[in-house]
Amino acid sequence: MSNAVRLAEPADAPELLRVIRAAFSARPPVDPPAEALADQVHDVEAAIERGYGVIVERDGRAIAGLLMEVEDGTATLRRVSVLPEAGGAGVGFDMIATTLIAAADLGARRVEIVARSEFPQTIAWWERAGFVKLRPLPTGWVMGRSLPVPVRVPDAASMRALGRRLAGILRAGDVIVATGELGAGKTTLTQGIGEGLGVQGPIISPTFVLARIHRNAGDGPDLVHVDAYRLGSAGELGDIDLQETQPRAVTLIEWGRGLAEWLSPDRLDIDIQRSDDPADEERTVYLFGVGERWRDTLEQFREDA
Repeated sequence: MSNAVRLAEPADAPELLRVIRAAFSARPPVDPPAEALADQVHDVEAAIERGYGVIVERDGRAIAGLLMEVEDGTATLRRVSVLPEAGGAGVGFDMIATTLIAAADLGARRVEIVARSEFPQTIAWWERAGFVKLRPLPTGWVMGRSLPVPVRVPDAASMRALGRRLAGILRAGDVIVATGELGAGKTTLTQGIGEGLGVQGPIISPTFVLARIHRNAGDGPDLVHVDAYRLGSAGELGDIDLQETQPRAVTLIEWGRGLAEWLSPDRLDIDIQRSDDPADEERTVYLFGVGERWRDTLEQFREDA
């Protein structure tokens, strides 16, 4: 089953409200109650009209969604909701990643959300998504993170060149989670990273062996190249024992969103978006730095946006 993530229209308000009510009703009761439980269709419709909405659909039916406002360079997320029966499959991570890209394209530089202190598991989830606590509220925390840095890449040669440039800031222990549809350029980018690191062996998609270790010809880190396309859970990824090689290698996981975040609190998330024109080779590569390791490190790439 594949999920489709898109911007919501005002006409989507009834479906989005259904998801919001189901998600917030499934949470334990809190005092004061969540404002989302009092929302009506016209409230959601008005929020979409004055800002934005994001909706995730599976087989034409909404399974997740949120509302977003952008003001003075900050995107604020509200009513972040996933149907209880759709949780645990990376739906939330996919929705948030797509939302962050949309917010960056709208000119925002940061994103914030409010998390209730009664739900420490929710706070932990946002932390895995790269958010940190910014300031306290009477009922919880305002959490936030920087938005991704977009880099325009006109062709395959430029994708490899970007990989070589990224290699210049990588070090042993780094974890990279690369996302993009088939043919987007994930392996091409990895080839450039391998060239920049100076590792041995041709770098090809490791789909049928799950992981390949490319040893460094010098004293730099190895490259562990993983393809999680056929994996169904984080537990299956854990069975590969990546922690054994992680301290001395750069670990890059293709198709790892929603599966690999547990590997490290500090990671580089990369999302490669294709043009709507099939004949157009241009890609936009979004670089998401998560954790202290990546604080301000990627700003040097913003000039390529």
